[in-house]
Amino acid sequence: RPLPSPQMLWLLFLSLPGLGGSVPSFPGPGSGTQQGGPVGAHNAPTGRWPWQVSVRQYNKELELWQHLCGGSLIHHQWVLTAAHCTQREDWEAYGLRVQVGQLRLYDHDTLTTVTKIVRHPKFNQSLSAEGGADVALLKLEAPVTLSERIGLVPLPPASLRVPERKMCWVTGWGYSSLGVTLLWPYQLQEVMVPIVGNEVCNQRYQNSSTNTGQIIKDDMLCAGSEGQDSCQGDSGGPLVCSWEGTWVQVGIVSWGYSCGHRDFPGVYARVMSFISWIRKFVPPPS
Repeated sequence: RPLPSPQMLWLLFLSLPGLGGSVPSFPGPGSGTQQGGPVGAHNAPTGRWPWQVSVRQYNKELELWQHLCGGSLIHHQWVLTAAHCTQREDWEAYGLRVQVGQLRLYDHDTLTTVTKIVRHPKFNQSLSAEGGADVALLKLEAPVTLSERIGLVPLPPASLRVPERKMCWVTGWGYSSLGVTLLWPYQLQEVMVPIVGNEVCNQRYQNSSTNTGQIIKDDMLCAGSEGQDSCQGDSGGPLVCSWEGTWVQVGIVSWGYSCGHRDFPGVYARVMSFISWIRKFVPPPS
């Protein structure tokens, strides 16, 4: 079966229900489980997802800090992203930078230096995202100043159970490595996706695999459904759901079979599984 590689920044495809062409009205954080939804990704309005960040690596040929992965601001000085985004050995902390508060990629960049990369100790370099524990923390050189465009995403309690079919939102600038370099200012995309239970998700992946073991690990979470595909999610970016009237980040875009396969939900790192590990480094909001 096809194995994802860390270079495939389009790792996640998002399959969306329905075949109509309507653009959804935006649900407030109080919205609960609902059926239906949009066909594909669409432009995110200013200030709707203020925790979204762009993780950058330097491209010598282009002399540009190039978009590598998504991430989320969980503290004034810490970004949550996928471990596979940081796994190349020559990417020490100084090899990554972060852009906060940006809607259009590369539009008036003001990059922040990353001073520390903390990968989860159970992340396996050779298995990459499919091995699980695909979570990493990036410490920023200086705390960022919060504003209307720059905000923190709340983390859920470790005990939170996200119900199947609950509609949640994933954001990103789309795939950026299929021989296409995103050089122009490109608008952040948002997509609504239904949560898929781990057992159902595991069955779908096993059906097309020779692997009879557990493909979808307990520290993973699936979202997306049969129907039209969309490839807007960036690895490392946030999946957020409404919970008790606020947004909480429940997933980190991790992996999935490539775009065009309609039967495979996208696979995310399950944030609830990593709360205690995150809190070893990142203090809760005061």
